[in-house]
Amino acid sequence: MKEKTKDQLVKIYSDRRERFIEKMKEENIDAVIFEDSEDNRDPNVRYFTGHPSDAALIINQSGACVLIPWDENLARQNAFVDKIVPSTRYERNTLRAIKAVLGTMKFKSQKIEISPATPYPKFLECVDELNVYDVLCKEKGVHSYATEMRQTKDEYEIELVKEAARVGDLIIAQIEKQIKSGKIKTESDVALLIEKECRAHGCEKTGFDTLAAGPARSFAIHAFPGYTAGEWPGNGLSILDFGVVYKGYTSDTTLTVAKGKLSPEQKKLLTLVQKAYDECLELYKKDVPVKAAAAKADEIFAKARRSMPHGLGHGIGLEIHEAPFVRQRADPECVFKPGMIVTLEPGLYDPELGGVRLENDVLITEDGNQVISRSKILVID
Repeated sequence: MKEKTKDQLVKIYSDRRERFIEKMKEENIDAVIFEDSEDNRDPNVRYFTGHPSDAALIINQSGACVLIPWDENLARQNAFVDKIVPSTRYERNTLRAIKAVLGTMKFKSQKIEISPATPYPKFLECVDELNVYDVLCKEKGVHSYATEMRQTKDEYEIELVKEAARVGDLIIAQIEKQIKSGKIKTESDVALLIEKECRAHGCEKTGFDTLAAGPARSFAIHAFPGYTAGEWPGNGLSILDFGVVYKGYTSDTTLTVAKGKLSPEQKKLLTLVQKAYDECLELYKKDVPVKAAAAKADEIFAKARRSMPHGLGHGIGLEIHEAPFVRQRADPECVFKPGMIVTLEPGLYDPELGGVRLENDVLITEDGNQVISRSKILVID
């Protein structure tokens, strides 16, 4: 993909913050604090600044944006903010640094909001240290609005997820080639190939621990451990679930390999999963309730006296699991919207037959959808 210029990136991040500040004004919140740390990973720091990790971020209602990073050099290279205040100036005490930065700002109501994920002891510490402010920690506050913003991707985010998906497709093609040549023999072989190839194509990491399960373990939704020295793909049904991260944004795909002579029951699993995938894809459209797609998959499987033990899909982006969550218990008012990138991953699992899952990443568009990854059920005689 074509790289963005510095000016383009400045505008992308400032536009996101401006949208967020409008919500702050509606809720009469003077400042919002985001903190990404080992104790609480918050992707909103990267969403609003471009900085990859380990920093606190303060956005105030007047538009000021101050980053307090653990690594100053990394922040100056990656962050698009008004000001950088390294935590080293405050003996790496982030809360002291936040207090100092807030002290340089002028507020109307003195209301500041911290993350609803803040543990209660940490909340009490914030209230004590920031005692001149009204510290809010709300389940449905402006923090939740930031999460809501991330459900629908802007143009730049879509480009990044598409690039991650493109690299994932290249890896799948390489895996298919090496399966047929006999070079891939074990779960470890395929998992380590993914790790190597994603870095070779400019990705930061895998989106999560790769799940490679041969026929003896593919009955598990998420095999544990993620991969072993066991045969992959052996005769029968094998599963590979992986994602790669490009500039913070992940793909998420699952490939099923059906190898050798299959029983009629195993073939039926393959047919059912492909049928659910094809029919549910038609429901991944603007304004369609997400639970309608989940209901369709459950209906197809129920007719065959089977059931899927997980949701049909989920949003992806800066996190591997983001809203919306495509499942029957979803809010009836939750609908697919243009700009959402959502997985479609019907699956069936049987301790004796093995498992089958087909997963791709789907971009919701104004007039339908676009499947941006190319995973499949791979049949090898």
